[in-house]
Amino acid sequence: MDETATYFCDHCGEEIEASIDPSAGTQEYVEDCPVCCAPNLLTIRWDEQGTATIEARAE
Repeated sequence: MDETATYFCDHCGEEIEASIDPSAGTQEYVEDCPVCCAPNLLTIRWDEQGTATIEARAE
């Protein structure tokens, strides 16, 4: 089951919506910002209620 969550690009500050897969658990991967094309290292974590948080850091 795919869901979406948002994060803010660490380079340009734009809010980005990303598709996430809750069955994959905690994830970490690099994704280019669709606005400024700069790479962000995304860390996706899930809380006990099943809500995802995405942390973006400059790559």
